[in-house]
Amino acid sequence: MNAGHQDKSYLLDHYDHNRDKDHSYLQHIGFQGFSSSTTMMKLLSVAIVVGLVLDNSLKALSVMPPLDELEPVTPLLPLTHPPKLEFAPALPLWPGPWQCDYPTHIRCWTDWFDRDDPSGSGDWETLSSLRRQNPGKICRNPTGIEAQTLSGLSLLAAGDVTYRNDPKTGFICLNKNQPGRKMCNDFRVRFVCHPPFCGGEVCWTKWYDRDNPSGTGDWEQLSKQRQKAASKDEICEFPLYIEAVTIDTNTPAMNTGQKFFAYNPTDGFICRNKDQRYGKCRDYKVRYGCPCNH
Repeated sequence: MNAGHQDKSYLLDHYDHNRDKDHSYLQHIGFQGFSSSTTMMKLLSVAIVVGLVLDNSLKALSVMPPLDELEPVTPLLPLTHPPKLEFAPALPLWPGPWQCDYPTHIRCWTDWFDRDDPSGSGDWETLSSLRRQNPGKICRNPTGIEAQTLSGLSLLAAGDVTYRNDPKTGFICLNKNQPGRKMCNDFRVRFVCHPPFCGGEVCWTKWYDRDNPSGTGDWEQLSKQRQKAASKDEICEFPLYIEAVTIDTNTPAMNTGQKFFAYNPTDGFICRNKDQRYGKCRDYKVRYGCPCNH
């Protein structure tokens, strides 16, 4: 007889020995209708299951390798905090080959565009129309716009009342909005883009600071800075970019909230005190971006 049968016989004998005593106890506590045969069958079933489980467990232990031959296992720690998933940001779409990022305060200008004149209802230099007429010449998301008359006057100097003047819409001047029933001037516009769109490697000049705002404003014109340059080659003939920052904190001019009479690589930088809503202009310095082979 094997070990499994011996265990089962022992359980049955043990049950027979204690059956009468257990049955008497159950009757004593109120289980008068308790069936001893039913109880015996249930206990027998439990005993058989326990015997089979023990038998299988002993067999499994008998085939386990020695402890010194077991591979080490890294314990699993409870996740007290769920893991944080981080995803790399998607690169923005770009019509050409991807290039390095550039500081957003570096101003890179498109060409000048003039698609309309004020002979009708006004001068409509809208971005959508300019894109259709000049495919590929304006970046996808311009960050700034400049409008000037065909004679070179800035918008402030011309004094026209504008209907729209922003890089998303473009420039619109309506004749009906002008004082004295005069027509709008004929304007041209250009847009600010990031250097990768304008292309080409850029080399920067040194910083120039020829004026301070103690008088009428801070006048950092390109023509005046050329006069003070050590040589005529110090600033290229046709700068591509201009950057202006404050003297004290190097804050980009576009982040100061001040208005500028001129801010472009052709004329330079001019901030007039009378154009500011509060106080006077801050003190600025400028530098120019030129082609590296100039």
